[in-house]
Amino acid sequence: MKKVFIVANWKSNKITKEARKWIEDLSNSNFNFMDFKEIIICPSFSLLSSVKLGIQEIIGQKLKIKVGAQDISQFDEGAYTGGVNGRQIKELADYVIVGHSERRNNFGEDGKIVNEKISKALKYNLIPILCVSDMKQIHDSRLVIHNSNFIVAYEPTFAIGTGTPDTPENADKMAKNIKEILGEIPVLYGGSVSKFNIKSFTQMSYIDGALVGRASLDVKEFATIIQNA
Repeated sequence: MKKVFIVANWKSNKITKEARKWIEDLSNSNFNFMDFKEIIICPSFSLLSSVKLGIQEIIGQKLKIKVGAQDISQFDEGAYTGGVNGRQIKELADYVIVGHSERRNNFGEDGKIVNEKISKALKYNLIPILCVSDMKQIHDSRLVIHNSNFIVAYEPTFAIGTGTPDTPENADKMAKNIKEILGEIPVLYGGSVSKFNIKSFTQMSYIDGALVGRASLDVKEFATIIQNA
């Protein structure tokens, strides 16, 4: 049975008490979370410490949950006001999202910046979750991530936050194309993932999980997504 990754991208949402309540509710869930499912929670930078501590204190060994960051500075330590570098992130997380379409579109991140961020993640032994919306972005980063430990998330821009996901068949075709270029790495689908459609994606031959945005904010919805994946 293949390993399935379910990544919660909280984006710019929640404060500390809301994050802790979310973790408590997930811990109290009656769902059965299988060992072959890797759950990764990616909160805002301000919540990384409390989420990591909450998972340790509340969930403990009950569920295998990892922590990821939503971004990483393309610079190391130094005079980079507002930047959060890989050495700082590594204290609190194992994964980091890189190149999300919202970063590319809203913050002007081009292929060069994305590749610099991938390199910093790998330097500090963080596993990048590289987000791409087309094959050009794969080709732009293939030399940086080739033979490295990483994950790719295919997220078509038309599906993000719209409630209109890609078809499982087309997403699977994209995942296959990505693996043909980069090798047998995990490829996730992202874009309007819900408890109703998650299975249609994870049951495809080349898709290894999902990057979940809005639906991950509701713990009951997210728990059901994990269960149905």
